[in-house]
Amino acid sequence: MFELTPFERKHHRLASYNPFQELEEIERNFFQGGWSGFQTDIQDTGNAYVLETDLPGFQKEDIQIDLDDSYLTIRAERHADMEQKHDKGNYVRRERSYGAYQRSFDISGVKADEISAEYKNGVLKLIMPKKEQESRPSKRIDIK
Repeated sequence: MFELTPFERKHHRLASYNPFQELEEIERNFFQGGWSGFQTDIQDTGNAYVLETDLPGFQKEDIQIDLDDSYLTIRAERHADMEQKHDKGNYVRRERSYGAYQRSFDISGVKADEISAEYKNGVLKLIMPKKEQESRPSKRIDIK
């Protein structure tokens, strides 16, 4: 049900024990580990796929959806100038950052020219109609 994540056991003296050290390491690995994607749900409705992904804090203009051959790429980018406006503040901690995030999906079974997209309340929703599947008759191959 839940996966257990092993942690590295370090031999420290009890006096120097930091109960938040493991949490800080998880946070550091998550934000600096090169994660460049975002969470996506894909639902099969029978005649179409519905792709929903959370992109909170982005403007519609910051999101690009590109089709290249049989791949759909969603790219979202926060710009540095938005963050620099607030640099004069006295931050104690600053976790929000700018950068680009992207994911690509194989859409070979989708009618690419009929894909529709909507961005509302931080959720990008794509409706991707399926191609009709060719029904190939089953056939037995004789061995010679």
